[in-house]
Amino acid sequence: MSLAVQILRDPERAAALLQPVRIQMLERLREPGSATTLARAMGLPRQQVNYHLRELERHGAVECTGERRKGNCIERLMQVTAASFVISPEALGGAGAEPEQARDRFSIAYLVATAARAIRELAILTVRAQRAGKRLATLTLETEIRFRNAAERHQFAEELAAAVAALAAKYHDEHAAGGRAFRVLAASYPLITKTSEEPAGALESAAVR
Repeated sequence: MSLAVQILRDPERAAALLQPVRIQMLERLREPGSATTLARAMGLPRQQVNYHLRELERHGAVECTGERRKGNCIERLMQVTAASFVISPEALGGAGAEPEQARDRFSIAYLVATAARAIRELAILTVRAQRAGKRLATLTLETEIRFRNAAERHQFAEELAAAVAALAAKYHDEHAAGGRAFRVLAASYPLITKTSEEPAGALESAAVR
């Protein structure tokens, strides 16, 4: 496994990985496995498993990590190329979410579109960094806050916005020689506290407005 996260930008590649059978294979191939072991575990014909493995390998989702002899045959051991996969909005073409389409900055749609843009831009920057042989400079800040009431939540938002604006004004230099621009995001949403599973199909049919 060579990558922590692999961002899928190409529609064909995303579609190739999103087939239910192949998703199961990717989950099972976090550790090296052969077509034979997969076929036995999933209750599928080996020929069918071999076909899906070839397609996953063609799209760079799995790779051969070694071989082993079993009887008169030599089996290839396959493993996923990343710990997890994320689909970039680029894969949806013009149907991908854009922050400009949601004018209300306090709406769920705006937050989702902004997160989608971050994924898309990180996918592009990751490729460029790999080509240049450099490490991508990123920063992630995360915490949890339990507000006593809506009024304090609103006050926190105002103070946070003022603090970020002050820091941006202090460190931003539009004309700095050799400087580099960064995008800074700050977001919040209710913490999920229920541990019960969602009703069947609830996540697949969720709509954002």
